[in-house]
Amino acid sequence: MRKHRVLLNLLIDIVCAGAALAVFALFHHVLPQPQQSLGIVISNPYQTDATDDSAGAKLPEGTLLLASAGVSDVPTLSAKGGRQNGGGRGGQSGSNGKGGSALTDDGSGADETADDTPISEKFAEKYTDTVVVTENSYSSPDIAITVTEETLGRTTYYLADIYVRDITCFQSALANNTYGSGFRDSIEDMALLNNALLAINGDYYGNTSEGVVIRNGVIYRANKTSCDVCVLYYDGTMRVMPGSAFSVEDAVSDGAWQAWTFGPALLDTDGSVLTSFASTGRIISANPRTAIGYYEPGHYCMVVVDGRGESAGITLPDLSQLFHDLGCAAAYNLDGGNSSIMVWQNEIINEPSGGGRESSDALLITEVKRHE
Repeated sequence: MRKHRVLLNLLIDIVCAGAALAVFALFHHVLPQPQQSLGIVISNPYQTDATDDSAGAKLPEGTLLLASAGVSDVPTLSAKGGRQNGGGRGGQSGSNGKGGSALTDDGSGADETADDTPISEKFAEKYTDTVVVTENSYSSPDIAITVTEETLGRTTYYLADIYVRDITCFQSALANNTYGSGFRDSIEDMALLNNALLAINGDYYGNTSEGVVIRNGVIYRANKTSCDVCVLYYDGTMRVMPGSAFSVEDAVSDGAWQAWTFGPALLDTDGSVLTSFASTGRIISANPRTAIGYYEPGHYCMVVVDGRGESAGITLPDLSQLFHDLGCAAAYNLDGGNSSIMVWQNEIINEPSGGGRESSDALLITEVKRHE
């Protein structure tokens, strides 16, 4: 009898311990939780008339202004910087935990020819004096977008060709407007809540604690990562670099506007096709994809590829070739699979795998001032 009591007590202890672990996991890994943020706000040194009414980037509601462990000697608020002559540190490295890289370890990239023309003066012929909307296009004094459905063999993809006169039209959204883990929302709802003309899923930053998170000029996180990091700057340039080459100080001084951590880089430093990736076969093989491309300051593209259905998806080498054929100087892979969604004029226009899934963040193109 005593032996049975001991076994019973042991069983009760095991059940209680298991329940405690389950509760711990629920609160720390499942339920939404705001996270500590660096809270570094980088002001726009290239403000135009489209942003004169704004004092700079603003923190979403619920952001915690607490310094992250291991980061010191950095500005805390209203840091201001600018990149000289459109230069950059973008580079390509040896490996990437989420998809490989072809960037140099120090982040150094090919030299660029300086172009001092601000993006507010580029591509004037693309914009219209008033808002003009068609089924597959939108134009205004600050934005020009054309969206097309394309086929490549058995693969269907959606291409958005984008021009912005002001980089603040290229925004990010956080689920529940809060930085943290466990917060998820549909790309469609994030687009609607932020008056987005166009939206795609982001890097699903809330699914990991590693890497760099910069959203709308606010540095939330700058943790170590083996993944490639993509940075979009206030001057309109975009660079892909290995995580080891990212520096908070450089991000502040160079005027970073957005940064994502997923990858891999899809083009080499000179815009050449990549044929090998340090990644698992599942990531390299044909899958639904979301990616962004960069031509030059003020000109970008977004690509969403359908897969796991009538459309066959696309491999990373073929995605690299696609961006090369589009003429991009740089391109970057974002979260894919069931996450791959494009919203155009408040409607999902692709066929998301598995019906799609909610995400922690989205990339948006939206007006920053009202046009009639």
